Amino acid sequence: MTLKQQKMDITDRVTGKLENGAVQLYLENEPIGKITLPEGVQLELSHHYESEHNKIYQHVSVPDQSEPRYTDCDEGGWC
Repeated sequence: MTLKQQKMDITDRVTGKLENGAVQLYLENEPIGKITLPEGVQLELSHHYESEHNKIYQHVSVPDQSEPRYTDCDEGGWC
């Protein structure tokens, strides 16, 4: 039996990660290429997200650690 080469559309399975000024492309966990971003490229992110120094941040609400009322609780949850 012989094998025949053929093209398969994998576009919907490719993911990208922003790394060092480029978008690294992956198929599952295998690196398959990259898209080099031009200098000064602007990212358009949804509300609660921002980019800074080649990193993407999400704005989240976290508990204020300054309230000491739960600091003396034991491992069982008793305070």
